[in-house]
Amino acid sequence: MPPFEPWLILSASAALLTALFLLTWRLSVKLDNYSFVDVTWALSFAPVAILLACLGNGWLPRRIAIAALVGAWSLRLGLYLWNRVASHHPKEDVRYAVLREKWKANPPKAFLYFFLAQAVLVWLLMLPVFLITQQPATSFHPLEIVGLALWFIALIGEGIADAQLARFKRTNTDPKAICQVGLWYFSRHPNYFFQSLLWWGLFLMALPAPWGWTAIIAPAAMLHFLLNVTGIPLTEKLSVEKRGDVYREYQRTTSAFVPWFRKV
Repeated sequence: MPPFEPWLILSASAALLTALFLLTWRLSVKLDNYSFVDVTWALSFAPVAILLACLGNGWLPRRIAIAALVGAWSLRLGLYLWNRVASHHPKEDVRYAVLREKWKANPPKAFLYFFLAQAVLVWLLMLPVFLITQQPATSFHPLEIVGLALWFIALIGEGIADAQLARFKRTNTDPKAICQVGLWYFSRHPNYFFQSLLWWGLFLMALPAPWGWTAIIAPAAMLHFLLNVTGIPLTEKLSVEKRGDVYREYQRTTSAFVPWFRKV
């Protein structure tokens, strides 16, 4: 079988993501709960990684390895978010309740654009994986080893942060209580930090590939969204509204993103 053209592989991944997010939008409208987009966002990386690995023209062991790595992360995060969303349904995540109020003139239409924007974001974030699956070299480059190590550190860190937060929520009945245990003692958003680190690991793994430097768009986009768009800003705004001065003190003493020592 002749190799697949890169444009065809990228188009196939775009079509798959569009279908997944359109189906999620239909389900969300039917259930009147837009929180399910979080689950699809996390889980969508796995099928796209498998698709890119199957259609890629690079070294087979590398394609299998990257599909397994991204698939494992995607399934872990997706199942974690599914449990969170399902346990609160039909109550909607407060972030989407805020957006629903903002877009109250026509929520289904506004959220349709929002869901499709998530599909575009995932497509951009998977650019490093696409480049990795096209890498023809038949051995692993030192940068790939470093990127892989960073990826595993980030994967473990994100899993620990999510587990610590979930345990805190199970054992605390005060809705205004703030999780300040484990990694959350050193960062207000350690889960976001390690999620960003994952994509820097992927960038390093993609760097030895032809045009690998273009993969910088993925970690840069992830960092931008976490720091400036739907990550920290909205979460912090809602936390201040809910917890007031208690959270402002947490902001004063604790790093917003990178885990670091607390201020006195």
